[in-house]
Amino acid sequence: MTIHDWPIGPYPARVRIAVAEKGLQSRIRFETVNLRKGEHRKAEFLARNYSGTLPVLELEDGTCIAECTAITEYLDALDGTPTLTGRTPREKGLIHMMSRRAELELLDAVSVYFHHATPGLGPDVELYQNAEWGLRQRDRALRGMHHFDSVLRRGPFVAGSAFSMADITLIGGLIFAGLVKLPLPEGCEALRDWYAGMQERPSVRDRLALS
Repeated sequence: MTIHDWPIGPYPARVRIAVAEKGLQSRIRFETVNLRKGEHRKAEFLARNYSGTLPVLELEDGTCIAECTAITEYLDALDGTPTLTGRTPREKGLIHMMSRRAELELLDAVSVYFHHATPGLGPDVELYQNAEWGLRQRDRALRGMHHFDSVLRRGPFVAGSAFSMADITLIGGLIFAGLVKLPLPEGCEALRDWYAGMQERPSVRDRLALS
């Protein structure tokens, strides 16, 4: 299998962490797509993923699976023992709910801030920017950090009693926040402590070493 990604990207980080958690490194080859050169907008890549986003998992038969959640679900199910996406209907529901909230309230919000209210990937790639919208999404991300701080005051993981895809999504959001120098707000000690602990996890530590 091949994963097309940008090694230091926050969204690819989610899948790289999942790969490590499942012990699939020996079965996957990583192919770099240079975002700053706009390679994700070239016809060759768009043939794999119409939306032009990373990462993309390409199977041996040529099937391409985009979107981090879909890729994680595929990888998690390969051995017949899902550990990241839930085993029971209740687990699946909670993990998907909290992962989606981590996307909407933090990861995607930071992404909009990056692309609209900072230089982003540079003028050759960022053809349209709306700084006001970017700053509003920055504020949304800060509110999201407060929300997840409250979640983590109630338990050690984002969704239930075990590490899951929801935790990985939140980690991706905090990686992105670090890249754009968006600090955790004051009062978010639970989130700060949780992230410090997550960085000691081998799958996360190995990914952060790429930065």
